[in-house]
Amino acid sequence: MRPAALRPALLAAVLLAAVAAVPAALHAAPEGPVAAAADPAMAKALADPRRDKDRVRDAYRHPAETLAFFRIKPGMTVADYMPSSGWYTRILVPYLGDKGTYIGLTAGSATASAETKARLQAFPASFPAKAAAWTGVPEARIPAYTLDAIPAERKGTVDRVMIMREVHNMWPDNLLYNDLAAIRSLLKDDGLLGIEEHRARPDAPASYTLGTMGYMREADVIALIEAHGFKLVGKSEINANPKDTANWPDGVWTLPPVLTLKDKDRARYEAIGESDRMTLLFAKRP
Repeated sequence: MRPAALRPALLAAVLLAAVAAVPAALHAAPEGPVAAAADPAMAKALADPRRDKDRVRDAYRHPAETLAFFRIKPGMTVADYMPSSGWYTRILVPYLGDKGTYIGLTAGSATASAETKARLQAFPASFPAKAAAWTGVPEARIPAYTLDAIPAERKGTVDRVMIMREVHNMWPDNLLYNDLAAIRSLLKDDGLLGIEEHRARPDAPASYTLGTMGYMREADVIALIEAHGFKLVGKSEINANPKDTANWPDGVWTLPPVLTLKDKDRARYEAIGESDRMTLLFAKRP
């Protein structure tokens, strides 16, 4: 195994290579908005009263269309990386149904500080109860793991893994190498990795796109994920927002829902809405 200190340099070299042109056909979701809206199981999940506070963000996150683009269907086993406060948990658990499985994942703790390591290691025990309270499903049906402690019997059993707006944290926190290797081990041979990420302008400077501002260039994200054993199979503009200039001095958190500047120019930022986002789909490479 290569020394960890060499990995950032190797990955930086990967980013210098141009990303191959993607065929136009890959830009379209395999199941469009009409198909997603017509899915009665999805419509029921989105209408659940437990989502009453979440629903305001549907216009920016397009959950039905995004999950359709990721080719997620009831009965599948789907793992959600860093589920945070459970926005997608409250959709996926009921949508996957009794025959499906939702798995909560958090980062491996090998490179974490002592405080962060303790928090990550507590996740497998604490998350199922939270998810059960959010969804009404027994916690025994909602497994959770840190990515450096995946049970052997779980490997190769997952249909889809989702990483939603977390690559900008994984990159500067040195999590990509270990966590993506673990994600590959979880996925079935035909499993897919869906990624949504805040999108920087293609010509944004490196100082703005290393993750600390929340934005990353699409070409960089594709190169990083492909360098870790995946191949891009689709990209979509489902979560695009052309109003976002993606050059805010305070980063992506200038925009809703965080609104870092509080009441300063609040109406302006609320009119823009949430960030411009890339939505990407990857398959495992042999």
